[in-house]
Order: sequence, then C-alpha cells, then structure tokens
Amino acid sequence: MTLEKIAVVAITKNGINISKNIANTIKFCKIYAPIKFSTKDKKITWYSKSTSDQIKDLFHKNDALICLFSLGAVIRIIASQIKSKDTDPAVIAIDDKAKFVISTLSGHIGGANELTSKLAIILNAIPVITTASEVNKTIPVDMLGSKFNWSIESKSLITKISALMINEEKIGVYQEVGETSWRDKLPKNVTVYQNINTLKKSKSKAFLVISDRIIKDEYILNNSIIYRPRSLVIGIGLHHDTTKETIKNNLTKCLTMFDLSEKSIAKFATINKKFNVKGLIELSKEINIGIKYFERNELANINVPNPSKIVNKFEKTFSVAEASAILGSHGKLVIEKQKFPPDMTISIARIIN
Repeated sequence: MTLEKIAVVAITKNGINISKNIANTIKFCKIYAPIKFSTKDKKITWYSKSTSDQIKDLFHKNDALICLFSLGAVIRIIASQIKSKDTDPAVIAIDDKAKFVISTLSGHIGGANELTSKLAIILNAIPVITTASEVNKTIPVDMLGSKFNWSIESKSLITKISALMINEEKIGVYQEVGETSWRDKLPKNVTVYQNINTLKKSKSKAFLVISDRIIKDEYILNNSIIYRPRSLVIGIGLHHDTTKETIKNNLTKCLTMFDLSEKSIAKFATINKKFNVKGLIELSKEINIGIKYFERNELANINVPNPSKIVNKFEKTFSVAEASAILGSHGKLVIEKQKFPPDMTISIARIIN
C-alpha cells in the first residue's frame, strides 16, 4: 500500500516535536498544528480553525491521518466521517509521549497496520494492532497480493472467507500466475493444490484462486476469492487509423474467446511507428494500461509461430503482434495471432515469474 499524502496533526508542543521526528523519516508527511503554538516554522501548517474541523477536512484529502492525541478524541472526531474501508484513509493515534502507536482505522486496505509498525520503529514505541489476521498471524485475504498489484474479482465473499481463515478452517489455494513468495510461510490450515480439480475435491471450506483465466465452475465461484495478477501482455498489430472502439471491441472478443480476464492485463505491446496509433493511446488512457513500443529490428529477431510476408512487406518485420507480446512479457505465448480484419491482429503472452 503506497501512501502518498500523509497528514500529521499535533495539538501540543510535545506532539509537534514528535511530528517533526516522523516527518524527517517518512516521505509525503505534512505537519499541522494550532496557530497558538506557531514558531514561524514554514514546514508546519499552522491552523486557526478548531482541531475537529481541521481533522475532518484532512480526513477527505489524505491517504493517511496521524493524530498525536488520545484515541478517544480521535474516534469522536472521525466517527461522522467514516464511510467505507475501501475509501477511508488510514488513521493512527499516538499518545503525547509516543509510548503507543495505535492502528485506528483502515488497518488492511488503507495501510494503517503497516504504517503503525513503521512508526513504532521510528519512535521506539509499542505498536497496537488489533485486526484478527495480524493477532492470529494468518493471511489477511482482503490484502493478499496488494503489494504485487493484484486485484480482486469480487469482494462479496471477503468477510465470510476471512472468518474461515481466522478460525483456522481448511482453506485451499490454486495459483496459476503471479508472485509466489507470499506462500513461503503458510498457516497450517492453508494448502496449495496443483489444479482446479484437486482443489475442488480437497474438502476445503473455501478457496483462494490466483489466475488470469475466467473461472466458470459454479462451486469454485461460490466459495472463492479470485485474485487477478497483472500477468498478460497484449501484443497488437494495427493500422495507423484503427479506432479506439475497434481496438476495444476486438480485445474484448479475443479475451472472451479464450476465457482470459481483462483485469489481468499488464500492458499493451506493439511496433514503434513514426506516428503512433491514436486509438491505442486513447484506449490506454481510458483503461489505465500502459503501452510498450518496440523497434522493427527488435521484433525481427523474435522467432514466432506465425510469421507473415505481408507484414514484413509493410513493417520490415515478419511479426508485430506475436513478437511484441513475447518481447513485452519475457514469457511465452498463450494465444497465437488472432486476425480481426481488416486492420488488426492480437496475440497474448503470459509473464512468467
């Protein structure tokens, strides 16, 4: 979890000194303190409004809020602002002597637990983290893969499966793609299976499925959290005037045809033309997926299953879609070149970790 905007609110002289210590170590911190304590320090924003109003304002403008005063006061102030653990900022309370650092709100998704641990080291304080997965040293299923930029297909079963995990019920894992280092120290109730069939027969109470494929088995779907690593590179060959709508529609057709998830797209890859295709650039911005461009000589050196003399005639390389996908993934093709006449080809490669 990357916290890029962190507000530190101190309401005592001692708290201000503690806040400076924090800001000297953690990037993106901005200190706020009552104007009555002003020392003309330009690194501190001296506010004249009430602390309650100041915090309510900062709550909605920051990724994290560190409050250097009592937990009770923090709770009373932020209570009316809390909406959802998916959108609320991380909130941390620290006492005036910096003896305790307390993760108060958005421990997992918001990053409060991780920041609490970091602050405790900086201040030589005791971290107070009460979320069950941390206390029981088990897997926080709502955060699994977050540091690897995985997304979750649906969050509807998170609460149910989190409870099963915490209560040490049998949980089965099937992982097809993505980083595997998280599996180095699994809880005793979690077992990894090599395919969907053995997972289904494992008598597990719930499943964690990590895949870029569309899962159609209803039993698996109804008992799983499905994670989507960014594992697919979309190699594209297209004309200079191919529109965004054409690219988007053909991409959807291709992914649907081969049961692959759009949420697992890592990037687009294509040839570097003199004038790059406006439609692809527009789609890239719309769905927030980057484009990797390759020179003709780079593509020409890649062995592909479907070289084309026609492509070579116009592009001076026998492949664009397949070669781009292979180069962009440093992996292997999972979908060979698919033609979408009259102006587009798509190939898909999988990143190998």
